[in-house]
Amino acid sequence: MNKPAIEVADLVKIYGELRAVDGISFAVDPGQVFGLLGPNGAGKSTTVEMIEGLRKPDGGSITLLGVDVVRQPQRVKELIGVQLQSTAFFKQLSARRLLRLFGSFFKKSLPPDQLIAWVNLEEKADAPSAALSGGQRQRLAIAIALVNDPQVVFLDEPTTGLDPQARRSLWDVIRRLRAEGKTVLLTTHYLEEAEQLCDRLVIIDHGRIIASGTADGLIHEHFERASVEFFNEPKLTHERLASLPGADKVEEANGRMTLYSGDVAHTTRALLSLADELGVAPRGLSVHSATLEDVFLKLTGKHLRE
Repeated sequence: MNKPAIEVADLVKIYGELRAVDGISFAVDPGQVFGLLGPNGAGKSTTVEMIEGLRKPDGGSITLLGVDVVRQPQRVKELIGVQLQSTAFFKQLSARRLLRLFGSFFKKSLPPDQLIAWVNLEEKADAPSAALSGGQRQRLAIAIALVNDPQVVFLDEPTTGLDPQARRSLWDVIRRLRAEGKTVLLTTHYLEEAEQLCDRLVIIDHGRIIASGTADGLIHEHFERASVEFFNEPKLTHERLASLPGADKVEEANGRMTLYSGDVAHTTRALLSLADELGVAPRGLSVHSATLEDVFLKLTGKHLRE
């Protein structure tokens, strides 16, 4: 069995009377995209900075690829790549020249053309960085984070402020990192992003882990039911709906019926069969399943962007 790429045990960071990080423990397997989620002020950034060797913990241990981060922070910096929320480039230098420059800071570096291909910047490889769009700059920032061929990559809210097309393009880059065998620790304010990309994740609040697992596992753990909604139809009475297989609750509000079910597929089929038998059609029919955002809101009482 492979050892974890990152292993954090009982991690603590204290500022005065504030326990910013209060006994956090988790492990990240090699080749995983691992999400670190939490509302602002939860302790995410402090945790990441300690793992990167930028802050010294007040308690606990951190091991990255077998290296003790607290004792050998400089060694860790040779093994990781870090993309920050915002990165300032020399405006007149092209992506290719910037990658050569950053590559010169390391004993070993990857060829600029290989990195440019990884992040799909071939068409802008020789354009001044000032001419790049927001999404292209973020892709360049990730390429620079990869210049030393790190085994572990830290991506700090890589798609914040990007339009949907640019965001999806960055998702493809992150999936490519996983395919290349890189371990990725991702922080994000987009819960859909975490749900789509992360193999595993933890949710932090007030310096403690309040949930961990896969996105699907957390959704199933905290929301066993899905719902079927449609406009009121007099023949589809409350009593008939409540007797459908899998149905465990029926609500009526604002001219719409909501039917909660532990087996939404079975319930929906039975509903359509009943409607056909009665000669009616449930107008505006839609099925709603819980999402990672529902889990986050339930556990923290706040939306991620608050």
